[in-house]
Amino acid sequence: MEVGNNLKILRKRLKKSQEEVAQDLKLSRSTYSGYENGVAQPNIENLVAFSDYFKVSIDELLRKNFEDFTENELERMDKGLLTDVKGQKLRVLTSLVNEHDEEMIELIPIKASAGYARGYADPDYLKVLPTFNLPFLSKNKKYRTFPIQGDSMPPVVEGSFVIAEFVQNWMTIRNATPCIVVTKEDGIVFKIVHNLLDSTQSFQLCSTNPFYKPYFVHVNDILEMWKFVNYISPELPEIRMDDHDLSRSLQELQKEVHELKSMINR
Repeated sequence: MEVGNNLKILRKRLKKSQEEVAQDLKLSRSTYSGYENGVAQPNIENLVAFSDYFKVSIDELLRKNFEDFTENELERMDKGLLTDVKGQKLRVLTSLVNEHDEEMIELIPIKASAGYARGYADPDYLKVLPTFNLPFLSKNKKYRTFPIQGDSMPPVVEGSFVIAEFVQNWMTIRNATPCIVVTKEDGIVFKIVHNLLDSTQSFQLCSTNPFYKPYFVHVNDILEMWKFVNYISPELPEIRMDDHDLSRSLQELQKEVHELKSMINR
C-alpha cells in the first residue's frame, strides 16, 4: 500500500505541516507522522477521515501511487475531481457489434433500466439487450437508446425512448444541451444540462417541466454522459397555436361560414 507516501504528497500540496494536519484531524503529531513514514497503518476510521480531508477516495489512497501522477492529474485531485472529465484516459464502454463488425444501438428496456448503473460496463448485462441500426446515424459515433419515465421532460413523454450519442469529453458539453445522465444515485435521468465544471466541478440538471426544480450533480457521482440525438414516442406532441395563428384560424372560419350562408341564401 502507498498510503504513507500518498499522505505526504497530499499534505505538501496543501502546504501544511504534519503538526497542522494532525491538529485538523484531531490526531497527535507522532501518530500522523507514523502513518506518513509507514511505521503504522491507519485504521478504517482514519482512512475515512483522510479521504474526507484530502478529498480523495479511499480506493485511490490505498491502491495508487501519487508519485506516478502527472501535474494535470494532481491538479484534478486538488479540486476533488475523481473523474476524468476530459476523457483523456479511455472510458471503458462495452458495446455490441453485428456480424459485419458494425456497432449496434443497444436499447435499454424499462425493466432493465434500474440495473443500468451497475451493469453499464458488464458484457453479460448488455448482450441480452435488444439491438438495432439506424442508417441515418453516423457510423463513427456510439449510440444507445434509453427509456424515459415520468413527466419532467415534455414533449418527451413517459414511455418514449431517447437515442443518444456517447460523450467522451464532458468539457465539450455546451450549456442547455439535452443529455442522458447516468448517475450513481439516480441511475438514468434525461435533463437539460448546464456545464459548471470550471466553477463547481458539477452539472446543473434542469427539466422542461417547470414543476421540477433544477439540481446539481457533482462529476464524481456521474458514470456516463450521452447527448440527445432524437427520440421515439408513442404519442404525438401537443400542438399549440399562438395568438396570431389562432386569430388567423378564426378569421378563416368566419369567412367560410359567411360564404356558406351566402350560398344558402341564393
